[in-house]
Amino acid sequence: MRDYDEVTAFLGEWGPFQRLIFFLLSASIIPNGFTGLSSVFLIATPEHRCRVPDAANLSSAWRNHTVPLRLRDGREVPHSCRRYRLATIANFSALGLEPGRDVDLGQLEQESCLDGWEFSQDVYLSTIVTEWNLVCEDDWKAPLTISLFFVGVLLGSFISGQLSDRFGRKNVLFVTMGMQTGFSFLQIFSKNFEMFVVLFVLVGMGQISNYVAAFVLGMAIRLEDRNSWQVSSYNILYVRSVHILCIWLHGAATVCLLHPRLADAAGGADDAGGAMRGTLVLQDLSSKKQQSHNILDLLRTWNIRMVTIMSIMLWMTISVGYFGLSLDTPNLHGDIFVNCFLSAMVEVPAYVLAWLLLQYLPRRYSMATALFLGGSVLLFMQLVPPDLYYLATVLVMVGKFGVTAAFSMVYVYTAELYPTVVRNMGVGVSSTASRLGSILSPYFVYLGAYDRFLPYILMGSLTILTAILTLFLPESFGTPLPDTIDQMLRVKGMKHRKTPSHTRMLKDGQERPTILKSTAF
Repeated sequence: MRDYDEVTAFLGEWGPFQRLIFFLLSASIIPNGFTGLSSVFLIATPEHRCRVPDAANLSSAWRNHTVPLRLRDGREVPHSCRRYRLATIANFSALGLEPGRDVDLGQLEQESCLDGWEFSQDVYLSTIVTEWNLVCEDDWKAPLTISLFFVGVLLGSFISGQLSDRFGRKNVLFVTMGMQTGFSFLQIFSKNFEMFVVLFVLVGMGQISNYVAAFVLGMAIRLEDRNSWQVSSYNILYVRSVHILCIWLHGAATVCLLHPRLADAAGGADDAGGAMRGTLVLQDLSSKKQQSHNILDLLRTWNIRMVTIMSIMLWMTISVGYFGLSLDTPNLHGDIFVNCFLSAMVEVPAYVLAWLLLQYLPRRYSMATALFLGGSVLLFMQLVPPDLYYLATVLVMVGKFGVTAAFSMVYVYTAELYPTVVRNMGVGVSSTASRLGSILSPYFVYLGAYDRFLPYILMGSLTILTAILTLFLPESFGTPLPDTIDQMLRVKGMKHRKTPSHTRMLKDGQERPTILKSTAF
């Protein structure tokens, strides 16, 4: 096959047509940022306590002492899931006894919140937690909501590429945008938790399929720099109601869906991509007889097996750290909306830094440095005094900065490690591991209910261990991309094995045959 740039030269350079496609396709995935992590607000759990019916025959003193106190973060707060047995304190109230003076509250029998809960509306007017009482015995359903959304993302990742190849990327782009918009709108009318979750899974499938289609359409044009720029925009919302938030998300997606210029530009990009595919097919008819490869080739030799295992661990850990920190933002001290805004804004310099590192520095050390930075500051969280909560917020943002930079670099690094014959499969398997990490991430945050610093300890430890693991991966910076499995760079620390005669040797002084280098991943 001829050089990629030579084959795609007919598409032209970075001109007005390319700029139009780039910016309109970028606009089409803006709602994805909101939808992807809208659960930060959708599943937020306001302060709550057991409801005491107005009909309960209690004096004002006893009504103020119906809920026992518990110790949390070094201070006593009302219990969220228990109350004193209502029948017992009603008898004490009828006898004229005073709580704390005539009755030892520590000795009273307790019961669960039989009459429901009262939720604070200081921050949120409503969330799915307040709509369906997802607290106490049912508090596991809140993180499950996010996990199932990412299950939808995983399913969409599997089918989106196949649908695009069969029906065209423009068609898939608009169908999945409509899917994301329609099911987001239907979530407003959810009658129960189960209906909301099923719709959320479908939204996740549409969200990732829309992104993949837009990404591939963008790759169909000739860009001077194909490094991807992704800026999360989900955190700038100030919406206090779950219904209004769903309406906002539906409206944002609808605007992009109905934009006429996007339809024209997407069609042009798809036509260009079709022409390019046709050119490549005509030039590669002879390659039909080449050896086919399958996913088992990722485990065929010891070298590629180690790269695959380490890549899976790398992607999964980075995903847990990225989404875990994003979803845990509401648990930080201070205004939740300010914290979420900062969490989004810190990604902008992280992507800029990642781009610079990819341009000028070795991949392995850049990745390891970013991961060490993110993991170490998270471990320091437990050492911050409770009154220095601003410092804790800064550390979390620095950790998010490091993990985000690593997340953006891992795409390029992984693609460069695998040979051409299995590159798509290698990145696909690694991306699947990332989806599994995102499914697990809500439960890392959930552990904070038992120990506030436990999520940071786990995420920080895993991130540092992954940074160490990254140092054993081969260095791909400045080296030609491998074409076959035998040409792969070896994992650091592995014993050198005698290279077959047909394998390309990289010794000094020996002529290196030409290897096609493409950055279109």
